[in-house]
Amino acid sequence: MKPDPQSLERREFLKTSTLAGAGLVVAFYLPGDAAADDAGFQPNAWLQVAPNDDVTLWVAKSELGQGSHTGLAMILADELDADWQRVTVARAVLDPKYGFQGTGGSTAIRTSWTRLRNAAAAGRAMLIAAAAQQWGVPASSCTTEPGFVIHKESGRRAAYGSLALAAAKFPVPEKPPLKDAKDFRYIGKPLARVDIPAKLRGTAEYGIDVRRPGMLYGTVVHCPVFGGKPLSANAAVHAKPGVKQVVMLPHAVGVVADSTWHAFEAAKALDVRWDEGPNANLGMTAIRAEMEAALKRPAKLRRNDGDAEAAFAAAEHKIDAVYELPYLPHAPLEPMNCTVEPHADGAEVWAPTQFPNMVQGAVAEALQLPPGKVKVNITYSGGAFGRRILPDFASEAAALAKAAAAPVKLTWTRAEDMQHDFYRPASLHRVAGALNKDGWPNVWIHRVVCPSIGQYVEGGSGEDDDISTGAVDLPYGFDNIRVEQVTLQSAVPLGWWRSVYDSQTAYVNEHFFDELAALAGKDPLELRRMLTAERYPHQRAVLQLVADKSGWGSPLPEGHTRGAAVHYSFTSTVAHVAEVSVESNGRVRVHRVVTAVECGTAVNPRLIEQQMQGAVALGLTAFFKGPVTVERGRVQQENYDGYPLLTMDEMPSVEVHIVPSSEAPRGIGEPGVPPIAPAVANAIFAATKKPIRKVPYVSG
Repeated sequence: MKPDPQSLERREFLKTSTLAGAGLVVAFYLPGDAAADDAGFQPNAWLQVAPNDDVTLWVAKSELGQGSHTGLAMILADELDADWQRVTVARAVLDPKYGFQGTGGSTAIRTSWTRLRNAAAAGRAMLIAAAAQQWGVPASSCTTEPGFVIHKESGRRAAYGSLALAAAKFPVPEKPPLKDAKDFRYIGKPLARVDIPAKLRGTAEYGIDVRRPGMLYGTVVHCPVFGGKPLSANAAVHAKPGVKQVVMLPHAVGVVADSTWHAFEAAKALDVRWDEGPNANLGMTAIRAEMEAALKRPAKLRRNDGDAEAAFAAAEHKIDAVYELPYLPHAPLEPMNCTVEPHADGAEVWAPTQFPNMVQGAVAEALQLPPGKVKVNITYSGGAFGRRILPDFASEAAALAKAAAAPVKLTWTRAEDMQHDFYRPASLHRVAGALNKDGWPNVWIHRVVCPSIGQYVEGGSGEDDDISTGAVDLPYGFDNIRVEQVTLQSAVPLGWWRSVYDSQTAYVNEHFFDELAALAGKDPLELRRMLTAERYPHQRAVLQLVADKSGWGSPLPEGHTRGAAVHYSFTSTVAHVAEVSVESNGRVRVHRVVTAVECGTAVNPRLIEQQMQGAVALGLTAFFKGPVTVERGRVQQENYDGYPLLTMDEMPSVEVHIVPSSEAPRGIGEPGVPPIAPAVANAIFAATKKPIRKVPYVSG
């Protein structure tokens, strides 16, 4: 989730070549790629200007609904000065020439900005050079407008397509001139998403839509207990309608049939005898007891400003609290699925995945093939939120295809998807704060107790500094700050959930801040602005903007209160102000959310607004709707009745305001999630005077 982009020289990411009949093609590296020498140059995206004036951008990033393909195309079209109506985004298959193709951590736009602009600007410069040569004029006398090179003095103009083949023969300029921001045509505009027409027409291919000649259909039933394995299954299932195979897998039993329905029906009759393994008695009582014990264990010190423990002990007015946050599922609307088609010398895969390289490795291992023999096609995803990083479903699809010796599309049932997820970790947090003798908050102590996602996925033990992400970088200017952590091992499967650990530490930071503000008798938003350290100017800007736009401090309808929260994550800062009402029975209604975002250059404000709206919906679902719970080694929730999603009538209005910036774009997919739950909790706290230290919120 946190790629470390390499800094590549121009010659390592920008070259040209002429493809027969293809016109001008500019190849370039996007971040995450390993540098390659000239002899082994393999780009991960290609810009093509065809003789018919069409412009194509191949992108090796997954479209998960976040709209990044649109943003990437806008950057390309603007710097190339292309006709937006002639730009097409094509999804690249997995290929070593594309380098790192993972999608996560809100990286797609922010890590592509400079290289994509340079590649497009080089293409534009070469088109100008080709036109200037044909006209016998200096290149400096030529300019462009969408899809054309023009020579104003003579009135001549040439379409890009007519120049493409000639332009491809020119050398790549060393430092192609980039547009000034004031000259952007598309960047900063709320253009419609490029993927919407196909989705509206029903022609967009999601993983669950894939069809192949001779394809069979599969599903799986996992051992209900984490880590268990099957011992036997009902042999009579073979006689069920349409059933082709029953396949024993390491932790599940698979069924292959002539339709998904027949596979699902047969799976119900499997009557598997399980070896439940060592986790058969695992439950929430034991999990919480382990976390409570860890609150008292020796901890790793992550930050130590001043002497927080001594200042807390000496303070007259102070608070010491424990916060508890639950396991959360990803719960995407499209359940896990994957299609694998084995061939004599390899295999082809269609998968809604965030990390196609992991899918390739998993399928290759299952089919005992070299990874290079497995072609991975990346489909649209019906939700991901981090769930589609790990390739467990691809391994299973490959195993079923191998057993059936035919193409197999695996589809999980909703219950399997809910109960065999990789969950956001549960965590406990001990937080303590105090006021100085003048009545100002001046002490902050935070101990994080949480299992490590990385250690669960990769193995290992010890302390994982990631678990205190968001806690260490507390942005407030307290003289005394102490942050500690204790990393736990986990038998519950863990995975990256949208905004990862920030979704937990931000809740604790921002709700406990309001507890301290109440203790001090201070306005919580004004106190945030006053105490924000100078090195966090973006936080000051978003707090000012959200205060202005929400009318902070102005009268509200009777029974309504406001709460504010702000958090920096994935390189951007987001603040929310939530307006709520609390009924006599404790039922809460969120009426309005006002959001301020500082994310550098806003490539497409509409996409940013959509991401913030989605973040609010996800964050409110997590805050109100219930946790994932474990008893007897089993997840108790099976469907959306056990883990309900926010309904349309519960969704508040969301007003999004963007801090103007000329800086490079930063992350946007995840930063909106962390501050929404504490903003709502703070509004409830303003109404009830009772802090909400355990999530999800239970009314009454």
